[in-house]
Amino acid sequence: MEEGGGVKLDRCGYEVKTCSDDCVAAINSYYHQVLSYGRGRRVILEAAKCDKDCVLANTLAAHFLGSADSPHLQAAKARLDQATPYERAVFGAVSYLISDNRDDDVAVELHSKLLNDYPKDLVSLKRGQVLCFYMARPDLSLNLVQKVLPSAEQEDYVYGMLAFPLLELGRMAEAENAARKGYEINKNDYWAQHALCHVFQYQCRFKEAVEFMEECSTSWTPCSSFMLTHNWWHVALCYLEGNFKITKVMEVYDHRIWKELERSDAMPPEVYLNALGLLLRLSIRGLLDDIFDDRFKVLADRVADEANWFLEWHLDVLILWALTKAGKISKAEGLLNGLKSRISKMNKKKQQVMQKAILLAEALYEYTKGNDKQALELLGLDFDVNGCKVFLI
Repeated sequence: MEEGGGVKLDRCGYEVKTCSDDCVAAINSYYHQVLSYGRGRRVILEAAKCDKDCVLANTLAAHFLGSADSPHLQAAKARLDQATPYERAVFGAVSYLISDNRDDDVAVELHSKLLNDYPKDLVSLKRGQVLCFYMARPDLSLNLVQKVLPSAEQEDYVYGMLAFPLLELGRMAEAENAARKGYEINKNDYWAQHALCHVFQYQCRFKEAVEFMEECSTSWTPCSSFMLTHNWWHVALCYLEGNFKITKVMEVYDHRIWKELERSDAMPPEVYLNALGLLLRLSIRGLLDDIFDDRFKVLADRVADEANWFLEWHLDVLILWALTKAGKISKAEGLLNGLKSRISKMNKKKQQVMQKAILLAEALYEYTKGNDKQALELLGLDFDVNGCKVFLI
């Protein structure tokens, strides 16, 4: 939709300074990919190519690349004086989010202000909620989605984004209602499917969870490597926790999680995240060495490649466990020291936040080596795992 004077409207109805229909189409496609956990998020780079001067396209491209040094961010900054108010608001929130040594509370507040003024921007809501997840602050995540609900009551994807913080807060009945409403609006709302599975698992409705997710699974082909394998990870856990035959878990690992790596556009670290998470659960139950040992050795060799390190804290701690379990101690120590080094370069506030997380990583390292007493001493009797969500499975 065009307003004239080189200003067009995106799918949310917000103004974008561009003369390129292709640029806006690519931005809209990116919105869909983000909200649906699709495989085609790179389309935002095409938006920036279609109009190299578009502030919104360049800002979102910089966020996709995750770099404050990206030329896309510099291009957006250079054109801010010509941008629309909406574009300037998105630039302010995103540029701070990807800045070095950001204050997470400030980043959330910037997204909150953005959503006050532009409540139909569900991509900014998703971006803010992801940050809240890593902060282990579902209360803040819920506040964000509640801001937009009055303006987005019948929108795709919003109820999945409502359901997830509700279930994190233990409000399971409300979470189930929200997830079901999202699923009714859009049967392919994978985040709503995922939230409903969480509720079923929490309530030990494992058979119902498996039946629901397997019915939904025919729609998962377009999902990102993370979302596809994560949903199958949930199915595998339901098989495990519901005392199904262990061969059912093995089938999911082999044919649903690991098989994703055969796709040409797969993102291996996203697959490794869910593969490791499943094998750790099996290890805790004493099922790894006898049944899954060959699979574990292959995975441990893959994640020993340092190209997979320091991409995401959750993945790092799972890799730390796998390397230690596989006897790759020098590699494990290198990863652990790297994590400590990265924390030492953070601002004081962030260092305090991450202190629990690094203690948990060190304790897991010692526990996996068989040093149970040392692991307990590291954590202490008063250790509270709340706030360490970045390291939880």
